[in-house]
Amino acid sequence: MDKTLSRDGTSIAYHRRGDGPPVVLVGGALSAAADDAPLAALLARRFTVVTYDRRGRGASGDGAPYAPRREMEDLAAVVAAAGEHVSVFGMRSGGALALEACAAGLPVDLLAVHEPPYRPGPAGLPDRSRGTALLHRLLADGDRGGAVELHLVRSGVPAATIARMRRAPLWGGLEALAHTLAYDDALLGDGSVPVGRLSAVRARTLVLTGGFSAPEVQGATLDVVAAVPRARHRTLTGQTSELAPHAIAPVLADFFSRDRVLRDVS
Repeated sequence: MDKTLSRDGTSIAYHRRGDGPPVVLVGGALSAAADDAPLAALLARRFTVVTYDRRGRGASGDGAPYAPRREMEDLAAVVAAAGEHVSVFGMRSGGALALEACAAGLPVDLLAVHEPPYRPGPAGLPDRSRGTALLHRLLADGDRGGAVELHLVRSGVPAATIARMRRAPLWGGLEALAHTLAYDDALLGDGSVPVGRLSAVRARTLVLTGGFSAPEVQGATLDVVAAVPRARHRTLTGQTSELAPHAIAPVLADFFSRDRVLRDVS
């Protein structure tokens, strides 16, 4: 993997594959660059695809104290390393990171995000506050497995599925990333859609949601669409919050190709 330095000197590791207009993929919670490889391989047929280990993950460095603006600076460093006229796709909390970075001035013309994990309306905010407090308590106590399980429960993963995951080899890798759950949590603030900040996003934006995703997830996604000035929405039939690479790749390829032409002539 190659490396670039973020503004605070933290080393951020990234991998480049393919040839064509540059696209940066921003992973969500409990994911690293390797997890984005299947999607990257499909997009690399038409684009130069850059995947990276977000701060505190994989081959990238970390720094204390954590602040969302540092992750925005990390993404800015990766975008700068990727080339000119970069497009960005952010998944779940990676989508929230990409939106916040673009609102803060990240020079991206085309942005796609999949289900940034905000909560629609005020009803879910007290529950989010309790979840944040419990997450920090589990991490402070060194209960990394408990923190991962909490995240999965809050994401709607069934208890039986979590029990199987705990017995699988992948669980150790998830626990290794458990501390970064606090980073993703901090990115979301109080959990509500940051309407004021998102109004500053200038990129042409595609906001995606799965047709089988929970109603509250779909509601939050529509709130994001309403907040971002140049956003449009697309529902991915048959998909959930866990996207199949073969389902999303052609959608992104079409958006990043067709809308690139629109950008160049506008």
